[in-house]
Amino acid sequence: MSLKSLLAKLPFGPWRKAGPLVSVVRLTGVIGQGGPLRSGLTLAGVAPLLERAFAPKDQKAVALIVNSPGGSPVQSALIAKRIRDLAEEKKVPVFAFCEDAAASGGYWLACAADEIWADESSIVGSIGVVSSGFGLHALIERHGIERRLYTAGDKKVLLDPFSPEREDGVAHLKALQADVHEAFKAMVRTRRGSRLTGPEEELFSGAFWAGRRALALGLIDGLGDIRSVMRGRFGEKVRLRVVQQERGMLRRLGLRAGMGSGYGNAPAMEAGAHEAFADALVAAARTSLDEWAAWARLGR
Repeated sequence: MSLKSLLAKLPFGPWRKAGPLVSVVRLTGVIGQGGPLRSGLTLAGVAPLLERAFAPKDQKAVALIVNSPGGSPVQSALIAKRIRDLAEEKKVPVFAFCEDAAASGGYWLACAADEIWADESSIVGSIGVVSSGFGLHALIERHGIERRLYTAGDKKVLLDPFSPEREDGVAHLKALQADVHEAFKAMVRTRRGSRLTGPEEELFSGAFWAGRRALALGLIDGLGDIRSVMRGRFGEKVRLRVVQQERGMLRRLGLRAGMGSGYGNAPAMEAGAHEAFADALVAAARTSLDEWAAWARLGR
């Protein structure tokens, strides 16, 4: 027996034989551009994490932890495509694990995996398209506010919330939604294939289900958490390597570490940062309302 083999049997030291490696990436939150205090899931933000996750040689798999109520169909498609491109390039299987929700665009992301797992109480599905807004024209009329809107092109503004709803605007929106819905359905059919067991009228109705019903419909492959499933697949010594993103919140808000505050190394405001900070708080509140609405559609 060689010296290397003997050293590998020791329970300590850098020469010990390491267990199988699985890289883990968390895909959490609403999909699309977020605010200054909380960023949404976009290809630009996620791509570096995916590159790092697929980089190690000889790893057994990449695991995605998905916890999203959905959001931008474009960013959902772009992120899912990047996952598939890397998986095929590196010849590495991908597993998705649904937490609270993998709904709408969140399920789109999960479909980028070769296998999808969920908890019994996870919300899965919502394969549909939604648009929402408000009609405020009666409100501004009641308060004597005159709406002035000028366009070149009679369809430039079809869904203005301060103008009465137009039939051609609604028809245009529904046609657009139908196109996006077809792209979503095509993705699910391609990735899930014969594993789908429910009728398409039900699967693609926009409805969502808890884990056990999602399993019966073929939307997921099993019930389980990442640690248990990966240990069952790759052994008790499997190593879960979490790939995380460095956050630069203070810098985005105009804060820096240094002497400017007069209190040693305490954070100090850069010139003009007070106004930027106030704007950031307003934008963050608006983003939080959008996120709340996305989760509320799922009853969460």
